[in-house]
Amino acid sequence: MHQYLKAIGFGNIHTKKELKDLLHQVENEFTHQTVVSYNEIADFCELQKEYGQEIGITLYGELDQTDHFDADYYTPYFNGSGISTFSEVLVERRIDREQYIGICEDPKVGISLIFYLKNGIEYMKERQLGIESRLNTSVTFSGLALSGNILLPVKKNQEQIKIENEASTNRRNLLNAAKNGDPTAIETLTLDDIDTYSKVSRRILHEDIFTIVDTYFMPYGVECDMYSIMGEILAIRERENYVTNEKLYQMKLNVNELQFDICVPKKEVLGEPEIGRRFKGTIWLQGEINF
Repeated sequence: MHQYLKAIGFGNIHTKKELKDLLHQVENEFTHQTVVSYNEIADFCELQKEYGQEIGITLYGELDQTDHFDADYYTPYFNGSGISTFSEVLVERRIDREQYIGICEDPKVGISLIFYLKNGIEYMKERQLGIESRLNTSVTFSGLALSGNILLPVKKNQEQIKIENEASTNRRNLLNAAKNGDPTAIETLTLDDIDTYSKVSRRILHEDIFTIVDTYFMPYGVECDMYSIMGEILAIRERENYVTNEKLYQMKLNVNELQFDICVPKKEVLGEPEIGRRFKGTIWLQGEINF
């Protein structure tokens, strides 16, 4: 059973029979279907059923010559909005199934972002037309979270905000230069990191860590597309799963200047989310390449 079914309002699924009934419903009452040529005797098929605004379940499998669908695997999904990043994206197929992951480096975050590719079947079609596995394009990220905490914002004046923005811009320029092999940029970044570590070590003796760290984006656990995040809430909407009537929060976050939407069950959020406050939690990162 997929752990993140709970993130889209299916926390009431506990047995394999309940899961089979749910997937049977997706197969027979799907709202979207996409088929791509797979091999000589079967096509690869994607069936999607919406269970709320921007949320649902995708079922993947083979469609043979008699139109018999043989399900292979499924994933819950949440559609984000806007453009999260524009960079070089590398797409790789998983070794055990017809499923794809994307890898991109956003200078705002400073690490390689690995995400589950939601529109993998669209990528398969593009590959058949000759598109490369490495391409420069935009990506829309979204995240599914099982729970989270709401934190108060860090108070800043206009001068502090201006200084932080300038420092962030300088760091992005240095990261781009270092990526191109500039030794001066590499040395400057190293010295900046040492200086930051020294400042944090002094402040942590007298301050709470979340008054020092405003936002972060870090890999979490052994799964490559799992991340621990904390970011500022830019927008918030309360939605509902049409079947279970479970309430969900859909929030747009600013995490290390990277903006994307997340979906989390309302009952699993500790605190009252409001614009300007911060969300802290663990997400499964999904992404959609905008071809």
